[in-house]
Amino acid sequence: MSVNTLASGREKIEEKHKWKLEDIFTSYDEWKTEKESLKKRIENAGQFKRKMTSSAAQLAEALTYIDELSKDLGRLYSYASMASDEDTRVTKYQGMKQEAQQIYSDFAAKVSYIEPEILGMDPVTIEEFIGEEQSLELFDFYLSDLMRKKEHRSSEEVEKVIAQSSLISGNASSIYSVFFNADFPFPTVTLVNDDSVKLNFANFALHRAADNRADRKLVFETFFNKIGEFERTFGTQLYGNLKKDLFYSKVRNYNSTLESALDSDNIPTGVYHNLISNVNKNLDTFHRYLELRKKIMELDTLHYYDLYAPLVNEVDLRYSVEEANKLVFDSLAPLGSQYTEVVAHAFENRWIDMYPNEGKRSGAYSNGSVYDVHPYILMNYNEKYDDVSTLTHELGHTMHSYLANAAQPHSKANYSIFVAEVASTLNEALLNDHILSNLEDPKVRLSILGNYLEGAKGTLFRQTQFAEFELKIHEMVESGEALTGDRFSELYTELVKKYYGHDKGVCKVSDYIQYEWAYIPHFYYNYYVYQYATSFTASQALAEKVLSGKEENVKQYLDFLSAGGSAYPVDLLKNAGVDMESNEPFELTIRKMNRVMDEIEEILLNN
Repeated sequence: MSVNTLASGREKIEEKHKWKLEDIFTSYDEWKTEKESLKKRIENAGQFKRKMTSSAAQLAEALTYIDELSKDLGRLYSYASMASDEDTRVTKYQGMKQEAQQIYSDFAAKVSYIEPEILGMDPVTIEEFIGEEQSLELFDFYLSDLMRKKEHRSSEEVEKVIAQSSLISGNASSIYSVFFNADFPFPTVTLVNDDSVKLNFANFALHRAADNRADRKLVFETFFNKIGEFERTFGTQLYGNLKKDLFYSKVRNYNSTLESALDSDNIPTGVYHNLISNVNKNLDTFHRYLELRKKIMELDTLHYYDLYAPLVNEVDLRYSVEEANKLVFDSLAPLGSQYTEVVAHAFENRWIDMYPNEGKRSGAYSNGSVYDVHPYILMNYNEKYDDVSTLTHELGHTMHSYLANAAQPHSKANYSIFVAEVASTLNEALLNDHILSNLEDPKVRLSILGNYLEGAKGTLFRQTQFAEFELKIHEMVESGEALTGDRFSELYTELVKKYYGHDKGVCKVSDYIQYEWAYIPHFYYNYYVYQYATSFTASQALAEKVLSGKEENVKQYLDFLSAGGSAYPVDLLKNAGVDMESNEPFELTIRKMNRVMDEIEEILLNN
């Protein structure tokens, strides 16, 4: 498939490049039948009320029933959600997704009595029940974690209201997604070669990396100024989402929205604050890379719109899907045949929806929530090296889900977002190492080494910038301040200029970049983005171990993936050899960045 056909109608894409949702449900009718069955089963979920704590057997029966419902709901929702993502304009799929969301809300309300009743038990009794009833071992981590959060749980009636609030809590995010993906009036530009291009998400991502600088400038300026026309709308949506986060933190008796968000995985708030502090102390390292980019590109002034362009103009790293699959497969060899055999199966059996099409959800993701089928990957492949990197990134998530689902019961398979990005960014590190080990051409090496630094820029520095922005706007709402679109733009501009050294002459940040915050969907995910950065530092340390060639290191890493959500994420990483409460992972990452920059400078000196 050539680039010229990208983002065309879905019917033009070969079946082998589309994911196979029939593995979940063979038809809409089968999905509908399962939906009706689930609604009836949910109605029966109240049968354990005021009985479940009477004996170990009753508690086990109740938790098993609820867990099975949760697993099957995940299957129902995933099918509807992914079908909708194929083309967000199709109202049938939007309706299915909304129906599944409603069923989730009904389910949460129907079982809202579960946790208050368990929390009313003596912890000693719970331990005795686990020892008495073997099937309760499937829920031992859940039960101990629930008791840890006891002070943040309320009465049955309050818990029921909280559960029902999910009907409206996602409105801001849903409106944002539908407006931006389906209804937003994407602008059209005429490039220097006279091609007329509609700047939807796929084309913006493609052409912001154009070789021609005038095209890059035009694409950035046009795209973000168009977003700026809707600054008030985007601001109202984001402010509504922040108030939702504030509501849940207060109703759960947390001191802050940050504490509320991190407590679900027992992550100390210091991890978040330390990340921001460490990055701010090491902005000089980031600025060193930006100065190198300017030098390599032979620019007098580096602009923000230059940051996605190829580092070396003569190098056109373009890959067909087949070439990308082989590169990724070969790069993952250090993880062993058990790992790569599943990757090959994913390529060959339509786990991946590869190409963009009109109306398709933007970006990329891996969905591992269909526990008893297999994970799926959504891509918007544009044949660039970045897309190859994104493919192996999402495969990291997919393999994490696959191994966890295979090794753990459903109750312990779902891993934390905090560790999720470890698997994905480690895959990226292996891809970079594989390509560099087979490269001698200095210009291509410059490009790949630069790609690693771009990964550090995008995953460590950029995501931490997002995390700092997210923290600031949450704290402002917590203090009672109302936020509008222009205030978001003002705050965002201050941070971007600080991170990119605008006032130091490192990288010029144009005025229209103030609207970029509205382009970032992750601000609707409640303190999500910092985990990209922390996971990146953890993965760099683990990648060094995997690449050492020692079998015990590979086994330790695969054990970490297979552990799923059977322990707290900080503890899982400690077992894998990384202490996230120390500065060591961050310091190792900064040292690696500087080693890469040393090699780049040496190449520049000798060529």
